[in-house]
Amino acid sequence: NLVKKYCPKRSSKDEEPRFTSCLAFFNILNELNDYAGQREVVAEEMGHRVYGELMRYSHDLKTERKMHLQEGRKAQQYLDMCWKQMDNSKKKFERECREAEKAQQSYERLDNDTNATKADVEKAKQQLNLRTHMADENKNEYAAQLQNFNGEQHKHYYIVIPQIYKHLQEMDERRTIKLSECYKGFADSERKVIPIISKCLEGMILAAKSVDECRDSQIVIDSFKSGFEPPGDFPFEDYSQHIYRTVSDGTISTPKQEGMKIDSKTTVGKAKGKLWLFGKKPKGPALEDFSHLPPEQRRKKLQQRIDELNRELQKETDQKDALIKMKDVYEKNPQMGDPGSLQPKLAETMSNMDRLRMEIHKNEAWLSEVEGKVAARGDRRHSSDINHLVTQGRESPEGSYTDEANQEIRGPPQQHAHHNEFDDEFEDDDPLPAIGHCKAIYPFDGHNEGTLAMKEGEVLYVIEEDKGDGWTRARRQNGEEGYVPTSYIDVTLEKNSKGS
Repeated sequence: NLVKKYCPKRSSKDEEPRFTSCLAFFNILNELNDYAGQREVVAEEMGHRVYGELMRYSHDLKTERKMHLQEGRKAQQYLDMCWKQMDNSKKKFERECREAEKAQQSYERLDNDTNATKADVEKAKQQLNLRTHMADENKNEYAAQLQNFNGEQHKHYYIVIPQIYKHLQEMDERRTIKLSECYKGFADSERKVIPIISKCLEGMILAAKSVDECRDSQIVIDSFKSGFEPPGDFPFEDYSQHIYRTVSDGTISTPKQEGMKIDSKTTVGKAKGKLWLFGKKPKGPALEDFSHLPPEQRRKKLQQRIDELNRELQKETDQKDALIKMKDVYEKNPQMGDPGSLQPKLAETMSNMDRLRMEIHKNEAWLSEVEGKVAARGDRRHSSDINHLVTQGRESPEGSYTDEANQEIRGPPQQHAHHNEFDDEFEDDDPLPAIGHCKAIYPFDGHNEGTLAMKEGEVLYVIEEDKGDGWTRARRQNGEEGYVPTSYIDVTLEKNSKGS
């Protein structure tokens, strides 16, 4: 019950690194489950080899004991029957002897009586002879019955009953041996599981020893590290330079360049925005490109979203393949279905695949952007050249991290501020297909290089979405392309943008 209650059901989301203390607890639960299994083995052995065997043997013993007692009762009944036969013959012999005596006395009385007739004397003599003969027969019968009873009695007390008691004794000895075997079976069932239980306990000890506090701390650090570097030293700001104008140039109050002042203010702004670990975390809306997150967390989120989109794209690809196969089957066998009925679903699947590819491309661009920023951050922070500072506190032209919350004026992406080999290759390619259209809400003059001027209410093709920097790439009907501010237009994307 303990294991069932606390052992978690694993899912794909649980594949993330866990703390060693949690892993050790799961291992202990597994060992405890094996331990409980061995206790169940002991219980089964007890129920089968000890308790169950004793119950079966007890039933057999009762049946055997009942049979032996019944044999004893039968022997006693047979002996009683022999005694009764002997007793009856004895009584009959006694009775016949008395009758013979009476007949003799009657004969003697008639023989001595002078008045008795010869016929009466002869009759009395015959009666005497008859009684004497019957007495002799009963005597022989009594003697035979007596001899038979004595033999049966001897057999009963010296053979039959001792044999029955011997059987009862053997039965009880077997019962005692069986008890001994059950006692041994109980001990054996416990002894069998001791090695396995010892291994389970050793596994629990190993799980306890596997707890690594340093690794757990590192997991927390890796999960929550922001990617920000500690802020640099605050520069000395000399407010006395307007008072002591004649001090030599070698003093500490040398006038600072204007650029350095701008750098210090920017640094302060950045430090305020980043020191949120033990204070208030900077608030901001959850943007689609996760630019509100620190670089390391943003990279993780983007990678996670790209993985999810790839999984969805694979599902849509599998569905498209299945629909194409089904359509081929319908075309070959029209009786199975109408191939045209699959066309809407196929078109929807293709549209979803195009949409997912665009999303993956967009997120991969953001990911490469943030990875480039993290790699180049150290070089930029150690540079004091004022040219490295970006107007309005932006860290990079293509980035989306902005310290000033209320800034509105943004420069176009720098890939159009200077031409390089990538631009030359890009211009040689076919023009990008339109993925939607947009309507200008406000007029835009487009003075900067790479931008596109537009009038209020003008409709343009959208060929590249806003990548989080506030600019959308658009094209006029005459083929002229450029970037326009996303906040100045109302964008409508096509569901099936491929080849629009």
